Amino acid sequence: MRALVTGGAGFIGSTLVDALVARGDEVLVVDDLSSGNRENVPAGVELAELDIREADALAALAGRFRPEAVYHLAAQIDVRTSMADPLHDASVNVLGTLSVLQAALGSGARAVVVCSTGGAIYGDGAPLPTTENEPADPESPYGLSKLAAERYTRFFVRAHGLPALVLRFANVYGPRQHPAGGAGVVSLFCDRARNGGRPTVFGDGGQTRDFLFVGDVARAALAAADRLSAGELAGEVFNVGTGTESTITELAATIGRVAGLDPDAFAPEFEPARPGELRRSCLDPTRGLTALGLPDPTPLADGLAATWAWHLSRG
Repeated sequence: MRALVTGGAGFIGSTLVDALVARGDEVLVVDDLSSGNRENVPAGVELAELDIREADALAALAGRFRPEAVYHLAAQIDVRTSMADPLHDASVNVLGTLSVLQAALGSGARAVVVCSTGGAIYGDGAPLPTTENEPADPESPYGLSKLAAERYTRFFVRAHGLPALVLRFANVYGPRQHPAGGAGVVSLFCDRARNGGRPTVFGDGGQTRDFLFVGDVARAALAAADRLSAGELAGEVFNVGTGTESTITELAATIGRVAGLDPDAFAPEFEPARPGELRRSCLDPTRGLTALGLPDPTPLADGLAATWAWHLSRG
C-alpha cells in the first residue's frame, strides 16, 4: 500500500512510519520540520518538507504519489500555544486539515485517518472514563480547533464520500518524544530523572491523565486504515486510550521507580496551575478496541520502561 503521513517526522508520526515500512508499505512523509526531525524518517522513505497549509503544493504532491491511505498527524499540539496565539493554532489545525482532506479527496485515497485529541475535546466535567457519546466541550482553542477539524472530516465523508474516520488520542508518550517545546509530561519527567533534576508539577499534582503508549497509537491507525480500505467505518470517531486514570504525582513516582531513584531526591516541585489545562481526563477505549480489533493497551509500567530505555540511549 502507498501511504502518505503528514507529521511523519515527529514523535507519533515517525513511529507510525516505522510500522508502515515494517509491513512493506511505500511511504511518503510530509512534514515542515517545525517540530519533527529528519533523523526520525527511515532510510529509503521520501520526505517532502512542506507546510500542510500550502494547499496547492500538497494537492500536487498527493496527485503525483497517489496514496491509497492518508494518515494526518501534523498539528499544533500545545495547549499553551493555543491560548497565547489562537489564530496560529486554528490556521494549522483547521486550515491545515482542510488542505489535507482536499488533497486526499483529489488523489483518490481509499482510507483517511485523521488524528485528534480526547481530553481537550471533551473538557472538564465529562464522566470518566469518557465515551465517544459525551458532548464536546473544549476548554482551550486547541480543543476547539481539533473539534472543528473533526467536523470538517465528517463533512467530507457526507458531502464527498471520502473514506475517512477520526481517532481521538489520550496523552501519548514513548520513545522519540523529546523534552522540548510542547513535549508531554512523561518525556519531561524522564529528562529530569536522567539529568539529576526533580519533576515540576503545575498545580497540586492531583490532576489526572490517561497515558497511552505510542506503539498502541500506531496499531490503531493501521487498523483504522485497513477497515476503511475494506469499505467500513467511514465517518466514525473512536477513542484511543487505556481507560485508566493516573495522577501526575503518581506518574512522577512511577518514573522515579523505573529510573531507580530515591523517592526524596525525585520529589516533585510545584508551580501554579496553567490556564486551559484539564483537571481530569481519561478515555473509554472499549468501542475502538472492538471495532478496530485491537489488543489491550500497553500497561503504563511497561511503556515507561521502554521510554526510559530510550532516554538512556540518547547518550
